[in-house]
Amino acid sequence: MIVWILFIAAILLFLALDLGVFNRTAHVISTKEASVWTSIWVTASFLFSGIIYLLYSNNAINNIDNLTPTDATIKYITGYLIELSLSVDNIFVIAVIFASFKIPLKYQHRVLFWGILGAIIFRALMIFFGVLLIHKFSFTTYIFGSFLIFTAYRMLFSREEKFHPKKSFIYRQIRKFIPITSHMQGEKFFVKLRHITAGTPLFITLIIIEFTDVLFAIDSVPAILAITSDPFIVFSSNIFAILGLRSMYFFLSNMLEKFHYLKYSLIAILSFVGIKLILMNHFKFPEWFSLAFIAISLFTGVYISLKLTKIKDVLKT
Repeated sequence: MIVWILFIAAILLFLALDLGVFNRTAHVISTKEASVWTSIWVTASFLFSGIIYLLYSNNAINNIDNLTPTDATIKYITGYLIELSLSVDNIFVIAVIFASFKIPLKYQHRVLFWGILGAIIFRALMIFFGVLLIHKFSFTTYIFGSFLIFTAYRMLFSREEKFHPKKSFIYRQIRKFIPITSHMQGEKFFVKLRHITAGTPLFITLIIIEFTDVLFAIDSVPAILAITSDPFIVFSSNIFAILGLRSMYFFLSNMLEKFHYLKYSLIAILSFVGIKLILMNHFKFPEWFSLAFIAISLFTGVYISLKLTKIKDVLKT
């Protein structure tokens, strides 16, 4: 329990420093600043694997799956890579939402800060119930696995339709209960208009981002549960991926089109983890194989995307 308390306290401390010190004043996040923070978060995420090794070496945490320190470390890294890769799709949607509501660049960090804080709470609840279901009802692995394979199939064969946040079900329902103004009021989520309190575009954007993250978590949480049902590994790998999502958004937002073929990497990863979940009670994939498959899938998708984008740019000139 002490490890959980220290981990959550460390996350809350950083979030307080983030909003109260590093980003106290609203400003446009430059590509350089975003790249620095992205590097910091990725480095911190991989360094945390060393802490995972130490925790499981010294039995400092409840090891419900009886993992060896090496297996726990590999599962953490594998889970982190899965969450990171699935976050790329989330970045595309966030970019569309910001553009739709015309949120100025200098206010986007504030929305993402509160959005990610909410995402941490939702993910924690989904992980808790997901782990509980897998340990109590073994047949849920078949349900989760089938769902992931179906998601991969849908991603492969569905037409790419543009997402219109203002036409979404969530947006229409929110407007029924809360008055929404179309005018920005600085960093405020709510403003007083005569005798009513109305939500600003920042507020409606925050709510839609929260709900889209919940939808993405429906895919990502079962995906990492295919790697391990150890709650601390699942939670910590999720948290590091989510915390790095903000800086990664600002780093990649201007280069999203270059990673078009990363979609096929995600299809391969979702299919693999779906199969792994279905076979969990019959066949165990070696930990190194899972990590290698996911890492190679990501590398291949990024490499092909950048290579073909470069060829297209050359042909245009």
